[in-house]
Amino acid sequence: MRHFKHVALSAAAGLAALLFCAPSASAATGTGPGPNPPREEVFQLVAKQTQGGLVDVDGSGGPSLGDEFVLSGNLFRGSLAVGTYSEICTLTRFAPADEFDLQCAADLALSQGQLTVQGRFTVTTAGPGNIDLAITGGTGRYRTAHGFVHAVNVSDTESHLTVHLTL
Repeated sequence: MRHFKHVALSAAAGLAALLFCAPSASAATGTGPGPNPPREEVFQLVAKQTQGGLVDVDGSGGPSLGDEFVLSGNLFRGSLAVGTYSEICTLTRFAPADEFDLQCAADLALSQGQLTVQGRFTVTTAGPGNIDLAITGGTGRYRTAHGFVHAVNVSDTESHLTVHLTL
C-alpha cells in the first residue's frame, strides 16, 4: 500500500499542477464570426502542492475502486503567487495493482474568476508521465474558457504547466 499511496499522491500532485491562472501571456488571435473572435493564450506556470491526503473508502489499506486523493496548493508565475487550487481524484480502475486510472476534477480560484479542469489518466510504476486534461469551463473573465493543460511532474509536489486557454 505504501508504494500505491506514494505513486498515487505523486500522480495526483502532478495533476494538481494542471491547475493554472491566466496572467498576461502571449496571445494568438483566432478567426471566427463576430467582432470578438476567440483567442488562445499559451503560458507557463508552476503548481506547488501544500496539502494532500488519501481517503481509503473500504478501509483495507490497499487500493480499491473509489479511493480518493484530495489536494490543494498554490500557483506561481516565477516567484509570484497568482492563485490557489483544489482537486479531487478518484481511483476508477486498477489492474494490475501497480497500474491504475484516476478521474480528476479541479477548480482554480483567481482574482478574475474560477476555472475548472477535468479528465482521466493512467498511472504506472514509472509515474503518471505527462498529463493532458481539458479545461471544462469557468466564471467571470473565464466564463467562455475551454482548451487544455499539459503538465510535467518535476517532483512529488511540483509540476510545470503549459496552459492552452481559449476565451
